[in-house]
Amino acid sequence: MSEVLEEVENKKESLSPEESMRRRIHTFQIRAGHFTNSEKKDYEELLPVWGLEYKREKLDWEKVFGNKNPVVIEIGFGMGKATAIIAQNNPDINYLGLEVHKPGIGKLLGEIREKDLKNLRIIEHDALEVLENMIEDESVSAFHIFFPDPWQKKRHFKRRLIQRPRTDLITSKIQKGGYFYFVTDWLPYAEFGIEQLNRTPGLKNKYEGYAPRQEWRPETRFEQKGLDANRVINEMMFIKQ
Repeated sequence: MSEVLEEVENKKESLSPEESMRRRIHTFQIRAGHFTNSEKKDYEELLPVWGLEYKREKLDWEKVFGNKNPVVIEIGFGMGKATAIIAQNNPDINYLGLEVHKPGIGKLLGEIREKDLKNLRIIEHDALEVLENMIEDESVSAFHIFFPDPWQKKRHFKRRLIQRPRTDLITSKIQKGGYFYFVTDWLPYAEFGIEQLNRTPGLKNKYEGYAPRQEWRPETRFEQKGLDANRVINEMMFIKQ
């Protein structure tokens, strides 16, 4: 047993700081939100239809979607309201949603069925592991990251998704000319995030500072809660050089 533990510790020590951050520290926590009967039913019945299994092998977008259209990945789609609307409004773009919150996955699966969305798939797994193991470099047109957990306490800053080297990993998957779109209602995270994105190799801010609201992005219930609490919505749009 001691030999096994020693081997595990040696493997941990062999990881670079970047690998250690990406692999050992989760940027999310599983929420115990109410799982309605309809969401549970859709989750169980429809995930095998429109979900992709996590595997350590690269995805072939043409096989996944049946076409060569551009692919946009959304990390952490929550309850999926905006995701479904964006996919419905852009049938010539393919979308992949990454999420671990089962009620949200069930809700979005129901939207896929109701709206008959042919261009949307879901993977239920840690987004960073999906990017590392399933997504080819420079194969994605854009990333959408809307209102990720801001991890407000200083001791939790290491869990924030929008920081290097995690932004380096995300950027490596974007095609030249593609974009990285980040939105938050927590000002300290916006200030932290824009600084980290400015330091990420290969990215250039499309605007001088924060971006104007992108009108094609639907407002969500979560966003409205932020506005009701008098929090400013800050948007960042960076282009892959």
